[in-house]
Amino acid sequence: MHIGIDFGTSYSAAAAIIDGELTLVRFGDAEQFRTAVFFPERVPDPADFALTPALEAQLEAQLRLARTRQRQQAAAAMARGQAPSPHGDDELRREALRAVRRQWMEEQTRSASASIASLQHALFGEQAVEGYLDSGGGHLIESPKSMFGYRLDPQVRKVIVHIATHILEHIRLAASRQFGVAVRGAVIGRPVEFRSSMGAQGSLQAIGILREAAAAAGFDQVTFLEEPAAAAMHYHRSLQQRQYALVVDIGGGTTDVAHARLGGGQAPRIARSWGLPSGGTDLDVSVSLHSFMPQLGKDRISMPAHRYVDAASVHNLPRQREFHQQDYRLVDEPYGSRLRALQEPGSTTRLNQAAERSKIVLSVSPRHRVALDFIEHELAVDLDGADFRDAIATFLGQLERTLTAVRNELDELPASIFLTGGTSRAPQISERVQACFPATPLVRGDPSLGVVSGLAVAASEADQQTA
Repeated sequence: MHIGIDFGTSYSAAAAIIDGELTLVRFGDAEQFRTAVFFPERVPDPADFALTPALEAQLEAQLRLARTRQRQQAAAAMARGQAPSPHGDDELRREALRAVRRQWMEEQTRSASASIASLQHALFGEQAVEGYLDSGGGHLIESPKSMFGYRLDPQVRKVIVHIATHILEHIRLAASRQFGVAVRGAVIGRPVEFRSSMGAQGSLQAIGILREAAAAAGFDQVTFLEEPAAAAMHYHRSLQQRQYALVVDIGGGTTDVAHARLGGGQAPRIARSWGLPSGGTDLDVSVSLHSFMPQLGKDRISMPAHRYVDAASVHNLPRQREFHQQDYRLVDEPYGSRLRALQEPGSTTRLNQAAERSKIVLSVSPRHRVALDFIEHELAVDLDGADFRDAIATFLGQLERTLTAVRNELDELPASIFLTGGTSRAPQISERVQACFPATPLVRGDPSLGVVSGLAVAASEADQQTA
């Protein structure tokens, strides 16, 4: 049996056609789950930390660096006519010791074996995030799809394949239990262009990772279908008259557009497709940078802007690692303390959750208050619709340029625009799509399940071909 799988950047879903009807795979009580996995890897006990001669040398090096920075900061303050506020030597030593201890913990964790056995106890979706925040250990991987197209060293690629394997196995086993048969085939959605640092080669690598992971997860037959083509198949079934339609799928990681001949009882035909490697996760980062990071010093202190991008990019493991390795002890208060609080385990995840929640709330409400108590007691941020629009202005511009290019390349305007994908819920998004095609009717599909519905149709056709 084949199923359709929407392996999404933010959320994943699966479905099949059973007795002629679309049937969604259930994950507990839900029809989809957050594309996140938590696996409890053995993490060293902080109580095991003890200063060895090598660690003593690191401590002294940290102290020398901190004292040098403090002298430089004091000189700069005096040059501005300000009184320096030096930290005492005992405080510098305590901070240096914490930095050495943190580095030791990171090194111990890296050297610990991330065995396949540990992955067998993985948690998925919201349970994965909750497990990570509750445990204080282990590893949370959110949106692994966003890394498929980037240059990966062999060990990192192996880990990514393992994670994708367990997500796909989770889907296959859930479907097998629900349908009462062994699910061995899948039609998996793919973006027109994967997020990538290697161009077309990145998309080839991403497909290779998915294919390898699917085989390891127990799928014997796997094909891939571009996500806007899948959404077109879903829309196609509702059209009585044959027409050209534009399918716009705005997901968590990518925005895909397809020009298709649909409806009228004939087979759908995709004429052309376009891709933009940006989506809802980029909006989350933008909201965080625009509305939250100023509370941590962005645009207020002399700090490289990319440090804040590192902190906000929870889906990018190298950026997260870079942020957590920085030393913010000498940053002006209150921002130094806030940045150090953001370095605590789980804090960047909590901040990203706040940004995502703000995006959702401000899509339907004029204002939203966000408590950031995990960073500082009583710290809060008030946002309104103008803040949200300013935060996502870059993405709106990218979307407009993409759709303008699409419109200019078409010989005639489409009869309708089918808008789907989780990020399409935001009215600011649909307004910008409509503005690019003001005379064309806009049809809204199910934001979450439009793609997986089309993938289920393709999966059903694959079953018929192999029957």
